[in-house]
Amino acid sequence: MSDQLTLPAEARDRAGKGASRALRRDGRVPAVVYGEKKEPLSIHVEEKLLSKMLSTGHFMNSVVMVDLAGKAHRTLPKAVDFHPVSSRPIHVDFLRIGEHTKVHVAVPMKFDNEEASPGLKRGGVLNVVVHELEIVCDAAHIPSEIHIALDGLDIGDSIHISQVALPNGVEPANKDEDFTVATIVAPSAMKSEEEEAAAAAEEGEAAEGEEAGEGEAEAGEGGGEE
Repeated sequence: MSDQLTLPAEARDRAGKGASRALRRDGRVPAVVYGEKKEPLSIHVEEKLLSKMLSTGHFMNSVVMVDLAGKAHRTLPKAVDFHPVSSRPIHVDFLRIGEHTKVHVAVPMKFDNEEASPGLKRGGVLNVVVHELEIVCDAAHIPSEIHIALDGLDIGDSIHISQVALPNGVEPANKDEDFTVATIVAPSAMKSEEEEAAAAAEEGEAAEGEEAGEGEAEAGEGGGEE
C-alpha cells in the first residue's frame, strides 16, 4: 500500500504573482487545497520537504495529510507545476478526500520473475506498453505498485489487462477495453535472421514458380511441332 505522508503548511495571507514570487524566494511553494464542497485553502509549504517527497516517485498516488495550524486535511495531490528552466516545484494542487473516498490515480507497473520467462531467456525483449496503470480504488488502500508475473511467457506473447491480478478493491479506470500492457518481442538480431529466412523462402518459391512456368512453356512448344 502507498505510504501516507504528512506535509506541514502555513496559510497564505496574500494572493497574486508578486506574493507567490516572494514566497518562492523564501524557499516556500504556493499551494491550494480544494474539494468536498468546502472553501479552498490557500497555503504554502516548504520546498525542500516537498522536493524530498516528490523524489520518492510515489507522491502523486499517496495520501498527503496537509497539517495547517494543527488541523490535518486528508488530500491527494492532483497537480504539480514546475519551473520550465530550473524544474523546481512552483505550485501544487491538493484535492480533499474522505478516508474511504474512491480515487482515480496512476500507479507504476512492476514486472516480476523475468527468469521464468522462456522468451526473455531466449533473448526476447520486454516491450512495456503501459508504464503506469490508471486505477480506481479506496483512498485508504492505494497500492504503491501493480505487480505482473512474467512466468511462462514466450516471444510473441502479450499481456492484457484482463490477465493482470489486481489487488482487492482495485479496478482499472478503463473497463471498456482489454488493452495490452506489455509484449515479449524478438530482439533485432533474431528479427533480421527471420526476415532473411523469409526472404530466402520467397525467392525459392519464386524460382520454383519460374522453372515450372518454363517447363510448361517447353511442353507446349513440343506439342505444337507434332
